[in-house]
Amino acid sequence: MNKTSFMIGVDIGTTSTKAVLYEENGTVVASANIGYPLYTPSADIAEQDPEEIFTAVLQAVQQVIQQSKTETSRILFVSFSTAMHSVIPVDEAGAPLMRCLTWADNRSVKWADKLKQELGGHEIYLRTGTPIHPMSPLTKILWLRHERPDIFNRTRKFISIKEYIFFKLFGKYIVDHSIASATGLMNLENLDWDAEALQIAGITPEHLSSLVSTTFILHGLAPEYANRMGLLASTPFVIGASDGVLSNLGVGAIDPGVVAVTIGTSGAIRTVVDKPRTDPKGRIFCYALTEKHWVIGGAVNNGGVIFRWVRDEIAASEVETAKRLGISSYEVLTKIAERVPPGSNGLLFHPYLSGERAPLWNPNARGSFFGLTLHHQKEHMIRAVLEGVIYNLYTVLLAMEEQIGRPLQIQATGGFARSPLWRQMLADIFDQTVVIPESFESSCLGAVVLGLYALGRIDSFNHVSSMIGETYEHTPNRDNSAIYKELLPIYIRISRKLEEDYQAIADFQRNHLTGNI
Repeated sequence: MNKTSFMIGVDIGTTSTKAVLYEENGTVVASANIGYPLYTPSADIAEQDPEEIFTAVLQAVQQVIQQSKTETSRILFVSFSTAMHSVIPVDEAGAPLMRCLTWADNRSVKWADKLKQELGGHEIYLRTGTPIHPMSPLTKILWLRHERPDIFNRTRKFISIKEYIFFKLFGKYIVDHSIASATGLMNLENLDWDAEALQIAGITPEHLSSLVSTTFILHGLAPEYANRMGLLASTPFVIGASDGVLSNLGVGAIDPGVVAVTIGTSGAIRTVVDKPRTDPKGRIFCYALTEKHWVIGGAVNNGGVIFRWVRDEIAASEVETAKRLGISSYEVLTKIAERVPPGSNGLLFHPYLSGERAPLWNPNARGSFFGLTLHHQKEHMIRAVLEGVIYNLYTVLLAMEEQIGRPLQIQATGGFARSPLWRQMLADIFDQTVVIPESFESSCLGAVVLGLYALGRIDSFNHVSSMIGETYEHTPNRDNSAIYKELLPIYIRISRKLEEDYQAIADFQRNHLTGNI
């Protein structure tokens, strides 16, 4: 009788690293989630400690093996999903010269604007697929070159957090096409570093890792770390891809016309296409999944992090109530929001608390309530915040529809999918049926499906449909959708009208609240 084989998917995120141990058929055996801080001492700084994340990876893998009591010889592989756009300058020994700059770090805002206005940024976008924005590693390296030359001149390599992890584990500097396609430095057509982008950044290919396929397999895990994780040193490691494209794979959104919506800390809408495709208006990204699968869409800064802000800053009494009842504070908040009718009685919230990526690509955008009256109470504000996150994602879909037409199907995943209210809100605002898989950890599942493909155990990504498990559907409530259709044009017009004022208030905040950084 054949023994069951197992796979581990690891997802390195903004606020935590998750590891999930699966049976080969997709059944979840064990999972672990190790959190770490995002250091945000000012509005523009968003950093992580690379060693804290590396430790979290080791602990998460160790925990799922210990929980499951799995024989390590039966683990087929470990495969990785990772957040995009991170930059760590490292020295000759591979030691970080500063903390990891995350996608949310906006200190390169001036250089992103200069790149866009003066240095041919749009042409670089059309070749690389990464919109010109401070999230982009290209703009971060520009900032380091011009404003932190003490670090820039000592840097041997500019790497992402995944590259840091793999260098520690295997002693090699390699980067997969998926993470590289989110740097603004890789040419999508020839899958190589873009000479003009590197010249503008002031670096050479030697400052970057070697490019490899997302299905690249590494052997020879450092024994010290194999022991700490509880793995055999011979366990294959699949380099994997970025969290965004793997989330599409993990929910089965891989066929033409199927769109995936993910809301975790941030959020995104994406669909798979068969060749690189960029937008003449520069509103959407194009990132690699494999050499034959590309993902286009838009990412937003402001997803579940906005709900956390509500909890932490305006819902102290509700948090205490949740503690007394022994339930999640988010559950209490969504129950409160359910008391309010769709549209929050005309209260709109623009969720730009950390600038915004798609569709504005404006790091200076700022959050606001609009339509506030004496009639509105805290519960209206809570519901308006939840609606605002979905409104914003819908505006990204409008830009995508110019490329792909109206979606045939919406698949949704991420932490928000635990909330029936938020799921229904998505169906009502998008005015389409939304399908939610039973497993919310789509990037981990996507990573192991990619791993099976890399090892030749499956020959098509369509195999994922047999691994997803049960799904749930939410159909739009037509009365609710009609209300949202009235409000959406107002929501969209406001952000366009406030563009100059976003700049002015952001300049004020940088000069008076956080100092010049």
